[in-house]
Amino acid sequence: MVVKPNWLRVKAPQWQRVGNVKEILRDLNLNTVCEEASCPNIGECFNAGTATFLIMGPACTRACPYCDIDFEKKPLALDTTEPERLAEAVKRLKLNHVVITSVNRDDLMDGGATQFAKCISQVRETSPQTSIEVLIPDLCGNWQALEIILQAKPEVLNHNTESVKRLYR
Repeated sequence: MVVKPNWLRVKAPQWQRVGNVKEILRDLNLNTVCEEASCPNIGECFNAGTATFLIMGPACTRACPYCDIDFEKKPLALDTTEPERLAEAVKRLKLNHVVITSVNRDDLMDGGATQFAKCISQVRETSPQTSIEVLIPDLCGNWQALEIILQAKPEVLNHNTESVKRLYR
């Protein structure tokens, strides 16, 4: 039998800790990319008390064939309470670092940049010790939208590499 390297081995999650994270997410009506994209590592992250928050709803305006996130041509309007609920989750989970990503929202003029900025500001106000990483969509190439996010000063700014339009469903 071939022995697998330690980095490849995944310990079984402690379901009490996983349940606690899920309970907070349900209580605050928040989405995670972990759940919406059916990530196989969800147990490992939730067991560690972390999650990658998915803002602007569970449905994307694109339908990339490699992604498991739901598609909706006309998603619901943005929830104005989302930044506060997200900040509350960060506080309850006692996160030192939070990762915030989003679905693509091509239906919004700024691609959701203002919602990102509001989430960053609210998390910073509620949990000033928490570093903030954002994983942003392409914002349809809107440089002004990118500037809105940059002005909120996340500690880390990452970019999702999007698919070309001809590959959307």
